[in-house]
Amino acid sequence: MNFRTTAMVGLRRVSNCAAGALVALFFAGGTAAAQDWMEYAYPDLAFSVAFPAEPRVEITTYQVADGRSFEARIYSVTRDTGVFKMTVVELLDAGMDENALISHAVKTVTQGSEIKLDIQHRIRRVYGRQLSIAGADGSHSYVAAFLHKNRLYLIEGKAFVAGGYAEVDAMIFHQSLDLT
Repeated sequence: MNFRTTAMVGLRRVSNCAAGALVALFFAGGTAAAQDWMEYAYPDLAFSVAFPAEPRVEITTYQVADGRSFEARIYSVTRDTGVFKMTVVELLDAGMDENALISHAVKTVTQGSEIKLDIQHRIRRVYGRQLSIAGADGSHSYVAAFLHKNRLYLIEGKAFVAGGYAEVDAMIFHQSLDLT
């Protein structure tokens, strides 16, 4: 049984419990499902993340709750089964409350969806929020938001259909983020 199959067994047994599915992934051992994935490091932006293919990079703007816009980079890979997206927003001198920034990011990404799980999350010494989101269209997303070094980091692994390998891939992507 490979990593992906083992994780799927754990996912089916837990049935829509994201925390249990993440535990199943953690203890599954091996990396057969992720062998075609590659870690991409961006030391100038203080993060690394694994993608299933080379990500497309888009420069855009990101609007915060008070209406101000900041430069953002979106790294993404779209597959038939889902999308893997990492957004990094430059918040130099934003002067906004950390909780307000993260709450706005969460509100933006969860519009029209049902939040299944919303807990504190930590990468190294950086705290943020982790969410499991059921889309009205039958999709399922794993999202996390962090503030680190005057940047907002927003990662979303979205499976177009809940369950199956696509959802496991969304979790693998979501859990691959590292902040340096």
